[in-house]
Amino acid sequence: MIDGAKDKLVAPRLVSGLSEIADDYDLILCDVWGVMHNGLAAFPAAGAALERARAGGARVLMVSNAPRPNAFVIAMLDGFGVPRTAYDGIVTSGDVTRDVLAARPGVKLFHLGPPRDLGTFDGLDVTPTSLADAELVVCTGLLNDDVETPKDYAERLAAMKARDLLFVCANPDLVVERGETLVYCAGALAQLYEQIGGRAIYCGKPHKPIYDVALRRAAALGGAPVRPERVLAIGDALRTDIIGATAAGFDSLFISSGIHAEELHRENGSEPDAEA
Repeated sequence: MIDGAKDKLVAPRLVSGLSEIADDYDLILCDVWGVMHNGLAAFPAAGAALERARAGGARVLMVSNAPRPNAFVIAMLDGFGVPRTAYDGIVTSGDVTRDVLAARPGVKLFHLGPPRDLGTFDGLDVTPTSLADAELVVCTGLLNDDVETPKDYAERLAAMKARDLLFVCANPDLVVERGETLVYCAGALAQLYEQIGGRAIYCGKPHKPIYDVALRRAAALGGAPVRPERVLAIGDALRTDIIGATAAGFDSLFISSGIHAEELHRENGSEPDAEA
């Protein structure tokens, strides 16, 4: 667990929806996958709720663990039908990954992930290379997350550990929803790498750098910093969204119908099981 988060956790209370609490906040940091869409289509009610919050004066930033820069995520949301009127901007784990790499000009990196994520490196002074010649590894995900699991990467991770390569995790999520299926993400590989003694840094939630970027973006939009007690984070993942928000000093709104729906007995619109 992120340092300091455990001591800040409080007992949750049920709310009917965002509209019940939105007036208490100046800034909403909203997760994307599992909250705004399920990997196949948008959730119209979620977009409408954020539109109402914006109309009431709140600024809304999407904060996503997507390993690609925000422009890619905006295009993806357009394709799913998420209205641009639901948010003021987007900050992604891919944006933070680019900041990490920009601070290491000329670095030789090995990209572990699908070709669709190569846009993460566009315009950066980096040298893609083989694992044998790399100075660090940037992981954006599994090569084929439809069928692979982290165990399929044990041998490759061991080779990275043997060279003491830094593992830059561009998506700290362990799993995400794709329709009715959960698929593994880069965070699951980073977790396994650390378990064998490897060094990893995480560019997204629940870690601090992505929240720092979001707060700077919000201050630029509003012309002044936003106090932590006036920030609400929305998400469906306890490990990333809720723990990350708590460690940062933000209130959070947990969407129980997301990746934890089965363990909370939340399927088919039923109330979440508070004892689960």
